[in-house]
Amino acid sequence: MDVLNQILHVVATGLVFLGAVPLVVAIVQFLLVGFQRFRHLYEPPEDPETGDAPPPCVPRTAVLIPAWNEAPVLTSSVEGLLAMRYPPDRIRIVVVDDASTDATPEVMRELMARHPGQVVHLRREDGGQGKAHTLNHGLAQVLDDDWAEAVLIMDADVVFDRDALLRMTRHLADPGVGAVTAYIKEGSGKQGNYLTRYIAFEYITAQAAARRAQNVLGVVACLAGGAQLHTRASLEAIGGRIDTSTLAEDTVTTFETQLSGRRVVFDGYATVLAEEPGDLAGLWKQRLRWARGNLQVTRRYRHVWFRPWKRREGDRLGSVLFGLIWYSLLATPVLLTVCSASLLYLYFTDSDRSWQLFHWLWVINLVCYLLIILLAAAVDPGTFRRCWREALIYPGIISTCVLVVTALPGFFLTLLERAGLFTDDGSPQLLMIVIYAWMGLSLPLAWLAKLLTGTRLRFLAPLLLHLVGYGSLLAACLVAAWVQERRNAELKWDKTEKTGKVAAGR
Repeated sequence: MDVLNQILHVVATGLVFLGAVPLVVAIVQFLLVGFQRFRHLYEPPEDPETGDAPPPCVPRTAVLIPAWNEAPVLTSSVEGLLAMRYPPDRIRIVVVDDASTDATPEVMRELMARHPGQVVHLRREDGGQGKAHTLNHGLAQVLDDDWAEAVLIMDADVVFDRDALLRMTRHLADPGVGAVTAYIKEGSGKQGNYLTRYIAFEYITAQAAARRAQNVLGVVACLAGGAQLHTRASLEAIGGRIDTSTLAEDTVTTFETQLSGRRVVFDGYATVLAEEPGDLAGLWKQRLRWARGNLQVTRRYRHVWFRPWKRREGDRLGSVLFGLIWYSLLATPVLLTVCSASLLYLYFTDSDRSWQLFHWLWVINLVCYLLIILLAAAVDPGTFRRCWREALIYPGIISTCVLVVTALPGFFLTLLERAGLFTDDGSPQLLMIVIYAWMGLSLPLAWLAKLLTGTRLRFLAPLLLHLVGYGSLLAACLVAAWVQERRNAELKWDKTEKTGKVAAGR
């Protein structure tokens, strides 16, 4: 039995440190950002004969906007596109109206009258099938005409920076590039709330940093659905259609583009503002759709993961590091739960070892998180100034307190001993059990915060979210996605409500 206990303790020790994997992987991505300069992504290729830089790449671009009941935001989005620094004779805006029941047709009539030939309204009378079907209706029309050399797919509510499209199209001067995506920033500004500020910080890490790191790796996980630019040749190479069998049509398009031998590039200097959910119910609906889509993509491309020897030109999806990045996010709920369970097992069987492991686990988390905050402030200082408070408590107030206490372990141990929370015989104490189990407990508590939004106790939801952490909410949402996938729940593309506050706040 002693040998068995030793083996179990070794296994539990290893499982404890799995809880730090997501943060460690995040740090690796941030550190990779510094190597982006060696990829020369923003330097135009020289003419091999003259050595001169080529003229600006401004292909004839059809902007495809799927729209269902988007009347509040369409005018600002279309006018913003036409106000960009891009030759007006080389841009055409096609709004695909998915049988809207609001004032979308009236808004489009006004826009077409104001910009004849530049704005096109395609109306689907039999709608309701989702974004991918709507996009395919528009793509069939755009690709049937030989005018478009590139297609920009965007959401109706996003607002492009004036130079964003020019920054994106410059990459198409390289014939090896099939698609380009922009940096989608949370755009509510002063009109936002605590939740949109959490999202703003999340987007610094998940887009501005993570996708720059993916540029270095030579593989991009996802073309942002609200700003994805494709060459005509690349779209035609993958069939000229958007996938309709998953909830992650943008990710499938990204993977297929790279599997076809063309590169995908993220341009962090091409910025796009988007309206994000301002309440927990809307955020949960959006992220549940995203999480289910990622699970579907994971299963669909199971033959690709961790197979670097099968790499073709332009395809690095099978690289080991990219696989670790992808799966560390997908496995976060499991890693946190297993970590907590292992700590509890060690606490009841070897309390001294459990405390040492707990201490070193949180030291690792503290170092990683401090680095993430500092690097996020460097990557996007403007956005960080708006959301720095939420950045500090992103893991949750309780976890943040544990991180701070970890920096002063001697002081912390003294307080616990004085409070009688440690005994000579090592018997369990309630507070220590809760602390050890916290990473696992935070997931159901985050789910409870979402449930409270539909009750008379909805005022408690923000407080509970602050306590358990925004990251725990995303992990809980991923668990819900696993359950829905297991039950083969209906694939429904639930659109979040838009109010136009991004354009109003500019």
